[in-house]
Amino acid sequence: MKVKQISIFLENKSGRLAQVTRVLGDNGINIRALAIADTTDFGILRLIVNDPDRAYRVLREAGFTVSATDVIAVEVLDEPGGLAGVLAVLQEANLNIEYLYAFLQKASKAALVVFRVEQLDEAIAALQARGIRILSGEEVYAL
Repeated sequence: MKVKQISIFLENKSGRLAQVTRVLGDNGINIRALAIADTTDFGILRLIVNDPDRAYRVLREAGFTVSATDVIAVEVLDEPGGLAGVLAVLQEANLNIEYLYAFLQKASKAALVVFRVEQLDEAIAALQARGIRILSGEEVYAL
């Protein structure tokens, strides 16, 4: 139920994001979702890709500082209050969210929200107990 996320440390200068996407594209790796957290000097690019192990390897070989982190991808109804319901479950279980970002599935009435939480296994159990669908890595990578 865990999804491997690739994080890349990027200096905040022109062309660095383009270099990452070019390396991935040249190696046949498709970006499924992304988020950037930045400061004035650097940023952290977080990616969900179709082949995270290969992405990690080719980015390191290209000289980028890369790490891999487990996250969960939760299916959320794409309607008002859909995200609030999922967040309420995590709050009731007293689970802290470190960050999240969302993306839409093709031809679906649901959005996917990627969560990084301190206690992944507890979050998975709490969400599943409430009937909330968590996608496997294989499902997410194939989107």
